[in-house]
Amino acid sequence: MFDAIAFAGGGNRCYWQGGFWEAAAPRLGLAPTRVVGVSAGAWAACYSLLGLGPRVRERVIEGCSQGVPNLDVASWRRGGRLFPVADLYRALIAEILDADAFARLKAGPEILVAVARRPRRLPLPVAIPLGILTYQLEKALAAPVHPRGGRALGFTADFVPVSRLASPEELVGALIATASVPPIMPIGLVGGLPALDGGLVDNVPVEPLVEIEARGGRTLVLLTRRYRRHPQVRGRTYVQPSRKIAVGQFDLTRPQAIAEAYALGLADGAAFAESVSRSASSSAIDGTT
Repeated sequence: MFDAIAFAGGGNRCYWQGGFWEAAAPRLGLAPTRVVGVSAGAWAACYSLLGLGPRVRERVIEGCSQGVPNLDVASWRRGGRLFPVADLYRALIAEILDADAFARLKAGPEILVAVARRPRRLPLPVAIPLGILTYQLEKALAAPVHPRGGRALGFTADFVPVSRLASPEELVGALIATASVPPIMPIGLVGGLPALDGGLVDNVPVEPLVEIEARGGRTLVLLTRRYRRHPQVRGRTYVQPSRKIAVGQFDLTRPQAIAEAYALGLADGAAFAESVSRSASSSAIDGTT
């Protein structure tokens, strides 16, 4: 059906992807040979491929119902983190992606985690705020599916194969790195080098899909925002939420909004699968397959 799938980033919006996969994958028999994810989309890709979406949804909603604030000034004054989301996110990933899950991921399709490397001529204290500002401005003013500002600044994409990671701890580190947006999420370290949110290069990581499309393969891109227009690429299908996902990227205080994002994914995934199935049936009847 689809030879490769890309999971876009988007923080809590990516729980829509978990619901989408849970509904669409069994109906369509999705079995891609390559999966690429960025930021929280890489996390969604991992737990979705493992079939752990319902468990993750339950744990996230439970965790966000504990009254943890988005800003914990009291903890910060005691030497802790101002933004609790980083430690909670790491703990969640480490809990779900244990040794067994890690082995299953390594034995499955090729999984690539997209991280960004800083421009060579810019030190991290300059590169980080400049990259984030450029990304936010480009999204607000032009709203492209694939931003270009990060590349223009000199940020480069690095796609980390899960198969080459040595331990669950390294996988957790890579997933934290691909979501690295200081000061909310700490700077990651992959391969001994600083690694940042891959969205600073492209929050919709399609570069690894191009060679598959060039060979005539079909690819699927799971967005987390709504766009007025999508690029027209032969063999590529973009899918977006049927309505805006009303949840903050790092918000720990609205468990119901996360539940609604996942539920919307379930509905959209089922609708997409039905649409694809109807299209395949019509083509077969018309003799066009």
